[in-house]
Amino acid sequence: MEAPYITTPEPVVSAMLDLARVGSDDMVYDLGCGDGRIVIAAARERGARGVGVEIDFDLVDRARVAARQAGVANRVRIERGDLFEMSLREATVVMLYLGEDLNTRLWPKLTRELRPGARVVSHRFIIRGVPPQRTLDVHGVQLHLWTIPIQGDKK
Repeated sequence: MEAPYITTPEPVVSAMLDLARVGSDDMVYDLGCGDGRIVIAAARERGARGVGVEIDFDLVDRARVAARQAGVANRVRIERGDLFEMSLREATVVMLYLGEDLNTRLWPKLTRELRPGARVVSHRFIIRGVPPQRTLDVHGVQLHLWTIPIQGDKK
């Protein structure tokens, strides 16, 4: 099951970075990174480091070229791989634009591998059975935020 490649508009990228409070100490993972725009923006605009994970060979190449062109290839790594097999342990922020089914299947891996305090932001899609801590409407789409471990009520 793969998510289709749909680009995230730049204002939504900025809002996702804001929602996750991305700063220079962060390691941002974008699972299904497409052209790499989220990890590139995190490095260029916030001084963060980033890893983009993408299964499509052409998109991996495109993202690597974009990182070089943006001058952040030393701070951004684009890896071809399956997001379910890749270790997420060094991530402090994980960005998702994958769909509700994939998000929900991925949640146990996120809670198992991410450190307490790591932030997860999803563009548009929820994680079934896991209420977000915050939802923000940006340019007609919803962004959802979770923190590991989930703060507040655990029902």
